[in-house]
Amino acid sequence: MEGFFNAIMPVVIFLNSILWDYLLLFLLVGLGIYLTIVLKFPQKMMFPSLKKMVDDIKNKAPVPEGAMSPFQSLSTAVAAQVGTGNVVGVATAISAGGPGAAFWMLLSAFFGMASIFSEAILAQVYRQKQHGELVGGPAYYIKYGLKNNILAIIFALVVIIALGIVGIMVQSNSVVNSLNDAFQLDATWITVALIAAVGMILVGGMDRIAGFTEKIVPVMAFSYIFGSIAIIFLNIENFLPSLKMIIVGAFTPQAISGGALGIGVRETIRYGISRGLFSNEAGMGSTPHSHAVASVDHPVEQGMVAMIGVFISTFLICLSTVMVNLSSGAYDSTIPAEVMKEASVLLTQNSFAVNFGIWGARFVSFALTLFSLTTIVGWYFFAESNVKLLSNGNKKITSAFKIVSLSAIALAARLDPDTVWRLSDLFTGLMSLPNIIALFLLAKTTKSILDDYNEKKKLGKLSFDYPYMEKNKVR
Repeated sequence: MEGFFNAIMPVVIFLNSILWDYLLLFLLVGLGIYLTIVLKFPQKMMFPSLKKMVDDIKNKAPVPEGAMSPFQSLSTAVAAQVGTGNVVGVATAISAGGPGAAFWMLLSAFFGMASIFSEAILAQVYRQKQHGELVGGPAYYIKYGLKNNILAIIFALVVIIALGIVGIMVQSNSVVNSLNDAFQLDATWITVALIAAVGMILVGGMDRIAGFTEKIVPVMAFSYIFGSIAIIFLNIENFLPSLKMIIVGAFTPQAISGGALGIGVRETIRYGISRGLFSNEAGMGSTPHSHAVASVDHPVEQGMVAMIGVFISTFLICLSTVMVNLSSGAYDSTIPAEVMKEASVLLTQNSFAVNFGIWGARFVSFALTLFSLTTIVGWYFFAESNVKLLSNGNKKITSAFKIVSLSAIALAARLDPDTVWRLSDLFTGLMSLPNIIALFLLAKTTKSILDDYNEKKKLGKLSFDYPYMEKNKVR
C-alpha cells in the first residue's frame, strides 16, 4: 500500500498546486467578496445573533427531536473548523509568508463570513427529515436547489472520502504523533483508545455528537485562547511591535527588521489567504451539514450563527496562535523563510515551552489532541449526511460507514503524515468546487430569503415555511 501512495504522490502534488496555489485561492475569496456585495455586508449581523444565542442557552430553549439547538450546531461546526490547521497551519503561514500573512488571513475570513452565511441559509432551506432526524448540506441544495443530481452525487462522494476517510486519517495521525512525542505513549495504544472514544460518540448518533461538541468545544477553545493571552501578557512589551510586524509585513515584508529573508508580497498573500480559508472552511462545503439541522425560526438566523464559527476559528484561535509566536520571539525574521518553514511545526509548542516549561509544550500537545478529536467527530457527521443522501437514509449502510471511518483511524497510524495531508488537501479542494458553483448560482435565492427575513423581522413575526422538507421526507 505504501508503494501505491508513493506512486501517485507526484500527481497529487501537481493537482494540489493548481487547486490551492491558484484556482481555489481566487474562487473562494472572489465568492466571498461577491456574496458580501450581493447580500449587503451580512457580517454586520453576526454580533446580534451572538446575544440571541446566549439568551437561548440561558433560557434553555427546547429543541425538537431529531434536531440540534443553534449552539449545538455551532459547536459541531467549530469542532470541525478548529483543528491542527489553527495551530500548525497558522505557524506555517507566518513562517513561510511572514507576519503579514496574518493580515490577509483575517481579511479572507471577513469575506468568508458571507460565504458561510449563504451556506447555512441554503442548507436550512433544502434540508430533509430522514427517520425522524433532520439532514442537509451542499449536496442537498445542489440536488434540489440547482436541480443537478449528477453534481450532487459527485459532491457527496468526494465529501465522504475527503472528510469521512482521508480527513479522519489526517486528524488521527496528528493525535497519535502528538501524544507519542509529548508523553512518550505507545502509538498502538493511542490508536486503540482513539477508536474506542470516537466509536462511543458515533454510536450515540446525532444526540451524542451534539452533546459531546457543546461540552468540549467551549472548554477546548477558551482554554487555548486563555493560555495564549497569558503568554501575550508575559511578553507585553512585544505586543505593539508584533502588530506592527503584521501590518508592515502585509504590504512590504522586506521592510521588517532583519529583512524577512526570502519572503515576498506574493508569498505573504498566498499563505495568509490559503491558511485562513483552510482554518475556517468558509465556502468549502463542510460546515453547512451541521447548520442544516439547527432548530431556528428562520434560516437567516442560522446564517448569522454560522458566521460566529468563522470569528471563533480565525479571529480568535488563529490570531491567538499568530500573536503567541510573534510576541514570544519564536518567530525570527532574520532566519530565511525556507528554514523557518521547516521548523514551523514546533513554533507554537516552543512558545508555550519557553513561558511555561515542559507543561507548556504538553498543553499544546493536549490542545492539538482535543482539536483533532473534535474535528474527527465533526467531519464524520458531515460525511454521514452525504451517505444518507446517496443511500436514501438506509440505516444499515450508515452503520457500515461508521466501521469504515473507524478503520481509517487504525490505518492512519501506519501512513506517513505528509502523504495523508496531501491527500486531504486534494479531496477538500475537489469538494469545494461544486459548492462554489452552487453558492454562486443560488446567490439570488439566498438574497430573496434574506429579504424575507428582513420583512418579517420588521413585522415582529419571524417564521419560515419548510414545505420542501415535508415533501421529501424519508420515513
